[in-house]
Amino acid sequence: MSKSVVLCLASILFLNSTLGLYEDQIKKFDWKLTQIGKVNNAFLDLNPYQQNRLIVSTEENVIASLDPLSGNVQWRQILENQPRGQLKLIQMLVDDSAPKTAVRHQSSKSPYDILTVQGHSPAIVRGWNAFTGNLEFEWSLVPLQTETAEDSFWFHGNDMNLYHVIPNFGSHLEVTEYIANNGNSKGTTSKISASWIQKDKCLISGSYYICLEGSHLLALDLTATSPQILKKVVPSSPKTSLKAVRGVSGAVSLDGFIYSFDEKEKLCGDKVSGQSLLKAFQGDESLLVEADLKNNVLEISVKSVESCETWQNVKSTVQYPSHNGVPEVLAFSCRTNRQNTKVCSFVLTTEDEALLYVQGDKIRWAREEALANVVSGEFIDLPLSDSDGSIEDELKSKPGNENDSDLFGAFSRRVVSQIHLVRSIFLHVLGLGPAPTATQKAGLIRDAFGLHKMLVVLTQTGKVYGLDNINGKIHWSNYLRSVENFNNGEEMKLIVQRTSKHFPKQPICTIITKSAETKKGVLFSFNPITGAQIGETNNLNYEIQQIAFLPEDTTEFLKAIVLFDHNNQVHVIPENYKKQADGLYLFTANKKSAILNGFHLKFNEKSGQLQPQPIWTVNLSGHGSTQEITSIAAKNPIEHVHSQGRVLNDRSVLYKYINPNLVAVVTQGLDNIHKFVMNVHLVDVVSGSVVFSLTHRKVRGPIKIVHSENWLAYSYFNDKVRRSEITAIELYEGKVQANSSVWSSLDAPPMPLVERQSYILPFSVEFLKETITERGITNKHVLIATSAGNIMEMPWFYLDPRRPIIQPNQPREEGVLPYIPELPFIQENMINYNQTIARIQSIFTAPSGLESTCLVLATGLDLFVTRVSPSKTFDLLKEDFDYYLIAMVLVALTSASLFVKQLSARKILKQAWK
Repeated sequence: MSKSVVLCLASILFLNSTLGLYEDQIKKFDWKLTQIGKVNNAFLDLNPYQQNRLIVSTEENVIASLDPLSGNVQWRQILENQPRGQLKLIQMLVDDSAPKTAVRHQSSKSPYDILTVQGHSPAIVRGWNAFTGNLEFEWSLVPLQTETAEDSFWFHGNDMNLYHVIPNFGSHLEVTEYIANNGNSKGTTSKISASWIQKDKCLISGSYYICLEGSHLLALDLTATSPQILKKVVPSSPKTSLKAVRGVSGAVSLDGFIYSFDEKEKLCGDKVSGQSLLKAFQGDESLLVEADLKNNVLEISVKSVESCETWQNVKSTVQYPSHNGVPEVLAFSCRTNRQNTKVCSFVLTTEDEALLYVQGDKIRWAREEALANVVSGEFIDLPLSDSDGSIEDELKSKPGNENDSDLFGAFSRRVVSQIHLVRSIFLHVLGLGPAPTATQKAGLIRDAFGLHKMLVVLTQTGKVYGLDNINGKIHWSNYLRSVENFNNGEEMKLIVQRTSKHFPKQPICTIITKSAETKKGVLFSFNPITGAQIGETNNLNYEIQQIAFLPEDTTEFLKAIVLFDHNNQVHVIPENYKKQADGLYLFTANKKSAILNGFHLKFNEKSGQLQPQPIWTVNLSGHGSTQEITSIAAKNPIEHVHSQGRVLNDRSVLYKYINPNLVAVVTQGLDNIHKFVMNVHLVDVVSGSVVFSLTHRKVRGPIKIVHSENWLAYSYFNDKVRRSEITAIELYEGKVQANSSVWSSLDAPPMPLVERQSYILPFSVEFLKETITERGITNKHVLIATSAGNIMEMPWFYLDPRRPIIQPNQPREEGVLPYIPELPFIQENMINYNQTIARIQSIFTAPSGLESTCLVLATGLDLFVTRVSPSKTFDLLKEDFDYYLIAMVLVALTSASLFVKQLSARKILKQAWK
């Protein structure tokens, strides 16, 4: 075979085999939001001699520098995950030669600008450069007693000294002093006797350790040569918890009063007039900032600590958004403008985890940091335009109305619709038409291909947002106060009860969560397009154990919610849908005991109530009850299976085992031989039968799993060979289907044929998710989120468990690759290319109006939205399609056909006269 033939065959083989992104397509179909998390410490520097910056640390173990003018991230350092990365201390070094609001100059000889301490075993001390975010130094400390080190804390003293304090509750405190930049100890560990310290009633305020003991506040100065117990009398039975006053050493607030133990620290009285306090310096003057929220108006005042009078008439009155909750002042700084007047800025964090920058009487910018903890997301179709809505209403006939179902009724509706359209166009030209709605002004109108949608995301703090999936703009937000996730680590749910496809009925979304105070269920319904609340918040009088949904109602197009409480009672919302829940099957799973229970709902005509009947119980805890459930994966309820079989090399069909009631349950535990043992069970949750089980020994989590159609894929860490692996499972009925039209779990279908195969991954997996399209015609790809912040689009033929080991004279199936244990790391398949997503937690997918395109939302510390086309855009013209050329060709062909038609007619006429 010649070289030219080989080169030609190789070119054909690799033609269109990549999924790369052209340079001009970057950020055209995707966008990213860079987040930092809820801010708990901030340092604002508005120094006229150097670059302005806002240094912050967050609960997500992130330190960052923000631009005070815009709030954009200048640099960001993401520390390790919990517990290793838990921030114990962040300290800014103030240059004594500069104003006290500024960190050190670039010419300073100090070894660091920012000092951070994180973790406990080991504890890591790091110094950072505030201008660039670079690491200056690092040292670690491994305590001898790791059990008590988890409750340890640190504080920064004078002359760059660092103090490490380990409390032994009910006994004593151990204090050790270190040099901050190198970790050298400055002496032996001192033990301070304190039998009255308790874990939940003590805190650190500067160098003082303060505890609430009955009706007294007890404090110790940990830097004193011989610490003495200091006492303050407080009212008995306090209503609030103990809270340290920011910027003050040895001062706490309790029930609206300030208690100070440091005689050097001066405060304006003991009564707290604001909800939030902060002591800060402006030049050489000590100031006290007070913030108070009344009737959605935020009042911020600044007082001089020396005179207790308002400082230079600095006061801000801001209209405060009600959905932000209670604010807290974190930082304060002033500068002199060109008119030689003071301009003061305040940095506040809010109850809903937003970060506000207030200057004067305005909120200059706000960062919605609650988006760093998204727990659920949905893509909602946008409403129709007025013209499309009128056509939709015209084509929709009302059941039971004979005039609407006959030909004359349809014709009359068509004429009326056309008259209304002509009238609206005429009024629009004259400028007398109706004003556009709020959604029309915002451009929230459904497009032809269904690519423009409303992205509704629910965050862990209870705040829900409506984002534009095209550009990431926040159109609306709502905040649910005092809510939390369910037990066993189950997150609050965001469900779609009715989409916007059913014109003119408004769409409905509902949040199902738990009250943080009563621990009972809470339901909040809203319009996902406008964010407007629908009805009142439904505070339930029972705890929620399981959630299910009824099929869509044909008249109201509404999915009713079925709630199963802890007393095994069934509730349906709305209640008039109870009868439709008759015959529904439910199951519950206890993660600790690994026991699954199945129930059948029966509607009682006499009482009008639903009665759950236990029908099966499955115990997956194993021998010795050492196994616990770590993951449960069900199929996507909106997926469609286009092909029911797979064509083999002999042209026979291998039919898929498509059981809609099949759920994958993963259990993990320990044994005396193999240590880590993981079991994967496929359970039919209607009949309770275990369809298939697989055991992996010497493997451990975290387990990431995806379940779709007739296949299952899950990743894990192989502890024996120290690598990440992924296992793929496919289920088949065989070459004959038991029932080609209806599936029933109660008819004892045959056990499936199981194909399984494992592969080696070159990276660790954070999340797995399958692509989904409108009709299921497009190939399925698996989106794999890696720990490096990438999302790889892995085609299923790489994970196919039927990949054969090559043998001579063995026929091969079409489209099946030979088996290779290592999966490739394909750079071109990274759908987020160079836009790294920090700490990816989950991926949400949704179909678009195009069968070839799937919409993707990746959440973590950052948000990333894009679209993927697993089978390429076969139903869409390319971007470089030459419309002018095709138009010219069509015109030429049409003209030529008309001309030839005339010639043909003349020819026929001449032949008729002969």
